[in-house]
Amino acid sequence: MSSSKANNTRPIGIDLFAGAGGLSLGFEQAGFDIAAAVEIDPIHCATHEYNFPNCKTICASVTDVGGTEIRRRAGLGDREIDVVFGGAPCQGFSLIGKRALDDPRNQLVFHYVRIVSELQPKYCVFENVKGLTLGKHSEFLKELIAALGEAGYDVILPYRVLNAADYGVPQDRKRLFLVGTRRGLKTPTYPEPLAKRVTVEEAIGDLPDANSFDELVGSDAVRAVWNTQATYAKRLRDLQEDPDNYGYKRAFERDMLTSSLRTEHTALSQERFAATEPGKTEPVSRFRKLPPQGLCNTLRAGTDSARGAFTSPRPIHPHQPRVITVREAARLHSFPDWFRFHATKWHGFRQIGNSVPPLLGRAIASSIMHALDITPSKPKKVLEQGESTLLGFDMGTAARYFDVPRDTIAQRTRKIAAADLHMEEHHA
Repeated sequence: MSSSKANNTRPIGIDLFAGAGGLSLGFEQAGFDIAAAVEIDPIHCATHEYNFPNCKTICASVTDVGGTEIRRRAGLGDREIDVVFGGAPCQGFSLIGKRALDDPRNQLVFHYVRIVSELQPKYCVFENVKGLTLGKHSEFLKELIAALGEAGYDVILPYRVLNAADYGVPQDRKRLFLVGTRRGLKTPTYPEPLAKRVTVEEAIGDLPDANSFDELVGSDAVRAVWNTQATYAKRLRDLQEDPDNYGYKRAFERDMLTSSLRTEHTALSQERFAATEPGKTEPVSRFRKLPPQGLCNTLRAGTDSARGAFTSPRPIHPHQPRVITVREAARLHSFPDWFRFHATKWHGFRQIGNSVPPLLGRAIASSIMHALDITPSKPKKVLEQGESTLLGFDMGTAARYFDVPRDTIAQRTRKIAAADLHMEEHHA
């Protein structure tokens, strides 16, 4: 094992379909430098750029970029890339016809394989909904595995559906992972589940109640004083070292409660929320009340603007008669407190619901780090966050900032084709 390599340069990762950066953060925490992130949504790109100032955020569809352009824009020259990772949003994964990968609706996955083939990283990771393993969808997976094989990558079989709750995330969330190894290199193993699970109370029990701050009606941040006891929460607040976190420290104010815009409920709703037992679903709203000593249910993104801007149900706080805040959702997803989301609740919850929990990403990334035979090291450099204006962009401003057309992401339309709804809603 080369110690000089561990000291001088961290291995390089590239995130495709990056969103706000859950997988980017997981890989960074495992010891990788994220050189580039490709994401089509300008609002997500702005959030990613804020949180990862060292990374080149490329606002584009994977259908429009190639390996050479990614290298050029990230300033990588001909450096070898260690891992390419990403979870293609499922456009329904149409399975009609002879070859699923030829179907235009599956083009994102086809382009994922193309970019892996062009960049030739040592490893690749494909993440998706567990529904891809069911019924006819498994045929699609077989094709994907064969296509990666043609590109020179052996996928570790059997592929695995991992539950984030087994890797330190206080949320029941099952995701499919495929890990590919460039032929001839050492094969990673899937990470082993941890012995102990983290509870909802350990995750959010210390956070001040957003409803006690008038400022949080119109702003998503306020200065507050609070006391954090649980190890999980202390690590996310950067009050205690996490020995397995090799990510960069971020400069942030620990006494700022961020991403905490309030949600106003009617008195009647509050009564119903208060009367609901923890772990049970409130019958009118269909919101689930979080059990303090249990796990959060899967946090979902809802649909995007093109699909009618449907908001997914938000869980009810275990002790307060209200739904959880974006920051509480972030804690339940294993995002640290320095990580900021778009200032609106709608985008903030979507960014969390669409992302891979960083600790789950870290578990996969650590197994690749192990196969690389690199001892990860914690950087001494403390990163300054990006400009906070990035977190308040509307679509027009974000599109101008990244110099992409305003209609890059289709805006709200009245008609939602049933076939267009995310498979995620049915299977995850």
